[in-house]
Amino acid sequence: MADGVLVAGIGNLFLGDDGFGPEVVRRLAGEGGLPPSVRVTDYGIRGMHLAYDLLDGYDALVLVDAYPGGGAAGEVTVLEVGPDDLGTGEFDAHGMNPVAVLANLGQLGGTLPVTYVVGCTPAGVEEGIGLSDAVSAAVPEALDAVRTLVRRLVPAEPAEPRSP
Repeated sequence: MADGVLVAGIGNLFLGDDGFGPEVVRRLAGEGGLPPSVRVTDYGIRGMHLAYDLLDGYDALVLVDAYPGGGAAGEVTVLEVGPDDLGTGEFDAHGMNPVAVLANLGQLGGTLPVTYVVGCTPAGVEEGIGLSDAVSAAVPEALDAVRTLVRRLVPAEPAEPRSP
């Protein structure tokens, strides 16, 4: 049984700004400095992989994704998501619909952990590799948002006692 926080980058890097989540977690993993109880993974469009990993029983989930419900392109939004926010969705074992993955977790025997979304409003999700300038400029803000959430979600390690 896993404990801790799962930071999941989701999105299709072949669809422009939809690659926001994978880019953020790639940089986050490369920079390091996160507590050992935090797992950072690029799920891309592998919804079934995310669903099965959530069955390990994480304390919290931070999804990083393009979020079309935001404001101007490049705007970063942090949302807390609970079971009542999900509704239903048809689960596709070969795709990534985060709402459907999370809404159907119970059918697989899992429980939705405390869940946050760090999203960025895309400028476009047309075929093509690479983020738009606005979304690329938002990556550092998203990194800060994820790190802030992790600090809130992971209890501080107790300080080592000093010898007299």
